[in-house]
Amino acid sequence: MTKIRYIVLFIVAFQSNAQISDFDYINFKKADSIALECKDEGLNNLPKLVYKLTSNLETDAERFRAIYKWVCTNIENDYALFLKNNKKRQKFQNDSLKLTNWNTHVKKKIFRTLLKDQKTICTGYAYLIKELSNLANLNCEIVHGYGRTSSTNVDKLNTPNHSWNAIELNGKWYLCDPTWASGIIDPETYVFKFNYNDGYFLTSPELFAINHFPEDNKWLLIDDVKLTFKTFLEAPIIYGKAYTNLIHHDTPKKLSNTLRRNEKITFKYQLVKPTPVNQIHLLVDNGFVDRKVQPNSVIIKDDMLTFEHQFNTTGFYDVHLLIGDDLISSYTFKVKR
Repeated sequence: MTKIRYIVLFIVAFQSNAQISDFDYINFKKADSIALECKDEGLNNLPKLVYKLTSNLETDAERFRAIYKWVCTNIENDYALFLKNNKKRQKFQNDSLKLTNWNTHVKKKIFRTLLKDQKTICTGYAYLIKELSNLANLNCEIVHGYGRTSSTNVDKLNTPNHSWNAIELNGKWYLCDPTWASGIIDPETYVFKFNYNDGYFLTSPELFAINHFPEDNKWLLIDDVKLTFKTFLEAPIIYGKAYTNLIHHDTPKKLSNTLRRNEKITFKYQLVKPTPVNQIHLLVDNGFVDRKVQPNSVIIKDDMLTFEHQFNTTGFYDVHLLIGDDLISSYTFKVKR
């Protein structure tokens, strides 16, 4: 009977729509301030670090926030190691012995680099979040799976390439990605720059699932049988700014779309906050020239953004959604007669 009750509670907790808005009553400024005050703390004494980060905070959400914010603003993304790890895992994907040996080797390197230089890749970020959270008596898990960005080669996305965290707060599970929240990589120099993105903290599972797909489907935190690895691979590209502007991305469902000339396509999103209509634009690129256009029939009601667009000529188009100066998402459209 106890086991059945546990399973029921576990399912209910997962099916709840867990996101940052659950904690609108909490001001995280104190937790953020403590994380900043602890900037010079190292990783040589994790219990001491956790005590300094959490002892003066009242709620589990604030305690987790301080831990998360500290990791995201103090641990550097080791992009060179990330590239090397991806290359090796692709090379050894059909040789289980070599892959196991490489995984053992790189795991040791990840933790050495994390402790010595406070640099790591996604596995190290997720591990550190879990360890610090557990020391604060918070239930936190590492989630391994697949991550998609604008530079991801979907055709080669056949092995897990990313890790993030799930945290239990007030009986519900929430998702966060400390790696992508910590900063950005210069695409030309590969130099990392701290640039904290709060959108990856306790993110809406529906938005998170567009470019995160866990090995274990339970960590989607969504009771939706339509979400499969195939739909994940076909999904649009969304960028970091999507996480600060959107709660949910509804349509278009796919990155690649086919339309007929003059056929209308609907775009629909749930916004984080009210946004002026004149801030909504599409950047349409036909391969020769790009133009910034104001979409047709823009409607913003109860923070739901809906508008339509149609192509008057045939061709192949890259289309990007902009909210203000923020690049939100990208799609392709093949327009036929």
